[in-house]
Amino acid sequence: MSDLSLSVPSSLDGVRVDRAVALLADISRSAVDGLIEGGWVQVDGVTVHARSRPLREGELLAVELGEEEVVPPPQADESVVFGVVYADADIVVVDKPAGLVVHPGAGHQTGTLVNGLLSRFPDMATLADEVGADPERPGIVHRLDRGTSGLLVVARNANAYRSLVAQLGGRTVSRRYRALVLGEVDGESGVVDAPIGRSITSPTRMAVSRKGKEARTRYRVEQRFTEPVPATLLEVTLETGRTHQIRVHLSAIGHPVVGDGVYDRGRTLPGVTVSRPFLHAYALAFDHPVTGERMEWSSPLPADLRAELERLS
Repeated sequence: MSDLSLSVPSSLDGVRVDRAVALLADISRSAVDGLIEGGWVQVDGVTVHARSRPLREGELLAVELGEEEVVPPPQADESVVFGVVYADADIVVVDKPAGLVVHPGAGHQTGTLVNGLLSRFPDMATLADEVGADPERPGIVHRLDRGTSGLLVVARNANAYRSLVAQLGGRTVSRRYRALVLGEVDGESGVVDAPIGRSITSPTRMAVSRKGKEARTRYRVEQRFTEPVPATLLEVTLETGRTHQIRVHLSAIGHPVVGDGVYDRGRTLPGVTVSRPFLHAYALAFDHPVTGERMEWSSPLPADLRAELERLS
């Protein structure tokens, strides 16, 4: 593979360096992450350390690609534990436990939901190639954060994959969550309409940003608590699907999710018992990719979240 060296064109002005390198070199984002971590990416002679660094027109981008690294496809792993609430020849609806990463990536090459799915549904192994998707994400059309539990749908064939992606793009997939947040939320319902992008100060975090992508989150109050401090249980509905969207939006309006050590603004619930964000994808609905039938599923709160609610009043 040839090294890369060029003056940044106007079309890439403002684009993150990792995205630009992936596009120009035609390699995966995970491969770009490895190049940046290894110090093989420079801008104007200075080694790049932040994947989110924006490029500017006229800067000199230099990348030492070396030999192309062949990323092995994810392997089946029968030890991965997760629930299946529905499966047929086209789709699988999973009830994901908190702590399980959805697909392989930097720092998580094994032990993911994808590895477990390949053990139960080996026919999914070639799906990424068939639809031109990331080979580390066969069948994956949407994600849940590692710390979030609940429902997500996975495609088992190309037709189902394309249908589900189109439904997500058309916003006809219904995804509802339950979230316990700090503070007394004003009113009985509301909507947060604010673009989300990478944080300028911390590339591993997301933030409300004028340069971000459109993001809308609706919420409705289900229950209010006053002890040990004010807290509110919300039903949250996603209209878009940005990374960390619910956590970022609720924090932005002053009501961070309980247990969220990333976006809690230093606020905590006294005596909190959960070691992850109190966020559960409890309801999922979409049109079956083949029959067109509207299908719906629900998932009860896991034991750790129920225990947290029971100590509030």
